[in-house]
Amino acid sequence: MTTRAIGFWTAVALVVGNIIGSGVFLLPASLAPYGGLAFGGWLISGAGAVMLALVFARLARANPAAGGIYAYSRAGFGDLAGFLVGWGYWTSIWSGCAALAVAFVGYVGAFLPNVAASPMGAAALAIAALWAVVIVNVRGVREAGLVQIVTTVVKLLPLVVIGGAGLIWFTPANFAVPAGATPGGFAGTTGTLFAIASLTLWALLGTESATIPAGAVDTPERTIPRATVVGALIAVLVSVISTAGVMGLLGHEALSHTTAPFADAARQLFGDRAAGFVAIAAAISVLGALNGWTLLQGQLPVAVAADGLFPTWFGRVSGRGTPVNATVAGGVLATLLIVANYSRSLVALFTFVIQLATLSTLVPYVFCSLAALMKPGGRTVPILAFAFSMAAIYGAGPEVVFWGFILLLAGLPLYVAQRIRAH
Repeated sequence: MTTRAIGFWTAVALVVGNIIGSGVFLLPASLAPYGGLAFGGWLISGAGAVMLALVFARLARANPAAGGIYAYSRAGFGDLAGFLVGWGYWTSIWSGCAALAVAFVGYVGAFLPNVAASPMGAAALAIAALWAVVIVNVRGVREAGLVQIVTTVVKLLPLVVIGGAGLIWFTPANFAVPAGATPGGFAGTTGTLFAIASLTLWALLGTESATIPAGAVDTPERTIPRATVVGALIAVLVSVISTAGVMGLLGHEALSHTTAPFADAARQLFGDRAAGFVAIAAAISVLGALNGWTLLQGQLPVAVAADGLFPTWFGRVSGRGTPVNATVAGGVLATLLIVANYSRSLVALFTFVIQLATLSTLVPYVFCSLAALMKPGGRTVPILAFAFSMAAIYGAGPEVVFWGFILLLAGLPLYVAQRIRAH
């Protein structure tokens, strides 16, 4: 049985691969209206991501339990808080997997435009990609880890090359702040910076990834803290450098009219063939993130079921040590989410699903920050991580907070049913 199939570099690849998915490839276009102010937002979200990584590292050293942020929340605040975090985070994972499958179709659409243009064809291709990754994860944790390492290396190469080249041959005027980017004054500038940080936050979610499959990690008390911090630092550094490079090359006007900023930057630097390679790398990047989140989609319910807060069916594993039931269940739910909304446009579907996933990821960050505050060590990092998490929830907007709250409450009947069964 391969119960310790994840080593240090696989754990690092899990963190980096889950953080760097689809978001970073579109960020330069999203940040174009803010010019050089974008780096202020990056500073806030990057510092917040590092603070959270240090929080998870502290908690993993103290309690390297399977389930990661679920286990930390339950240990700190009891079964109900643990269930809400576990339920909400699992919901965010499988809905996020649906979003990544849809994003994969968006990048593949450059090569299969007729399929991507048809709502039914796009949904079918997204579901096919989703289940290809589910099958890889059902085969075993080691196989999923190998896929994660390969796809992470492939995705980093174009980001580093294009971002680095952009920083060498950039145009300083491209970083000028466009007129009207901020209302002015200290309050206006601060509000704008937090709005930018909320945009960059989605590209940095996943810092906690190495904490979830602790039961399959080699020497988790050492591997998880180191991999979490190293992975977060790599992801933040690559994201900032690559975004800055593309913005320095293309400028505000060009970025405002593109849906593939990295491909356009590659075309400007190296020609049309390079743009095609970047589109392929982007698709592989999304597929790698889908693989990493699918791995967590199976591992998290096993830990929650082991504590009696999820039905025991979720806790069953195959002879290879793979949580087949939980992995397949998440795949089915993600498929239903895609099918139920396939009539929407690709962008509208992606946006809708992201709204379901975002808040359910931020709430566990709040619980874990406070749980770390109760552990031995300095209090500055947990307090800063808590403040960043609350600010990010505020920046997510009322609609996201509303749907996230509804999703959390929707899980309470399952918790009550498990408590009744236990007694």
